[in-house]
Amino acid sequence: MPLGRAASRPPGAHASSWARPVRKRVTQRGAGASCSQAASPLLWACGPGSLAARRPRSRARPHERQELRNELKNIEVTVSSDYSPDLAEALARGRLDLAFMRVEPGYDLGYHVVDREPLIVLMPSDHRLTAKQAIHPRELVGEIFIGGSNKATVLRAVTEDYLRRSGVDIKLDHGVDNMAMAMSLVASTRGLALMPAYAKNLLPSSVVSRPLEGEAPTIDVAVGYSKSNTSPILKLFLSRLDELAGPNQKH
Repeated sequence: MPLGRAASRPPGAHASSWARPVRKRVTQRGAGASCSQAASPLLWACGPGSLAARRPRSRARPHERQELRNELKNIEVTVSSDYSPDLAEALARGRLDLAFMRVEPGYDLGYHVVDREPLIVLMPSDHRLTAKQAIHPRELVGEIFIGGSNKATVLRAVTEDYLRRSGVDIKLDHGVDNMAMAMSLVASTRGLALMPAYAKNLLPSSVVSRPLEGEAPTIDVAVGYSKSNTSPILKLFLSRLDELAGPNQKH
């Protein structure tokens, strides 16, 4: 499960049924939708993250919701996987139309932030810090520290900025680019990890989480797309993005 993405889980679904990165290939199958005049498929990607376990809010008027259902009722979905930086590359090269992802630097893409996901502390279930309700960053000093690798550029940058602002000098002992590796290292090295909050849905019994004390750093969960993409299906989807806005989105 790459660290750089986010996905939505159907209400009531078990974590194991959705907690994997996905690429959805959405293909118009007929003339039933008005936007089918553009025959090219819409490629849609997403992955695990903070949209999980939350039913999207619907602020659209009834006729607008009906219009959206009519426009998109004839789509076909297939599934595969990618990391957030790879999604950004695919968007930039026109191989993908939209993705739920992190806001990746270095790409000329459009982003619409739908949520902001806080970081939490992962630790062994028998660690001394489990006695605390929340973890101050100074408690990380002297511990084996696990964070994002060079591949997980957004997580790493947010973590380093948070530690610098908190006035603590902590060097990364292990860099990871997926959640399975992070949980494995926490259990095997008895270290502490700063990871996105969606990790809470995936933890084995040997690993627990605690929130950070005070205002935790956050990572944007966004829909990314190429600004030059003229797909009418993409345009319709983007026009309805406010319906996906999470409670942590700041306007």
